[in-house]
Amino acid sequence: MDGMSAGKVKQSPQSDSANSSKMFLRGVHHLVLNTDDMKESIDFYTEIFGVRLLHGIKVEPGLGTGPKNRGNPPFENIRHYFFDMGNDSILAFFEIPKGAKPAADRNAIGAMQHVSLCVKTEPEYKALMARLTAKGISYYGPRKMGSGPGYSIYFYDPHGVRLEVSCDTTKDEPSIVKDATSTKSKMLKELRTLCDDEEWLERVTAHLPD
Repeated sequence: MDGMSAGKVKQSPQSDSANSSKMFLRGVHHLVLNTDDMKESIDFYTEIFGVRLLHGIKVEPGLGTGPKNRGNPPFENIRHYFFDMGNDSILAFFEIPKGAKPAADRNAIGAMQHVSLCVKTEPEYKALMARLTAKGISYYGPRKMGSGPGYSIYFYDPHGVRLEVSCDTTKDEPSIVKDATSTKSKMLKELRTLCDDEEWLERVTAHLPD
């Protein structure tokens, strides 16, 4: 790994325990999808969502099919473009050569089932739906969200990526994590269908409100 020694980091049992409940993540840095038509993807995401193109590169020779590949698509010199997704996070695309890969099964293990995005206000939400209609893009919903108040619509990008866009119409600013947080008792009821280890159940729900 660049700038880091390979292999596992040795930790004492005490440090493992101390770190197990520490939040190490700030949020999404970038989410990467695949396309076989970069221009079509640029047009869709900039015109529908108003995202801005930030950066564009070609994958360096040897990083596609060579020994230095680090998990990116196995093609040489393909485009890799980045967009401002809002809230200091990035949406990116690799451009796969036409016909080189079949369409993904979004319900397969290891595949991405859908991308869920958020709109801040109800007027913006209505404007987005109007924009979809004007572009001839059909959508399902609005339907009540499963992870908090508000509603979601569902549709597809030009390459079959399933998109969900949600809006909490009950307030001026979304509070995604707060609204999605369950009570401890409700979460325990569900988790007991998964596992009956009470020590484990207590550990993974200790942070939830009563």
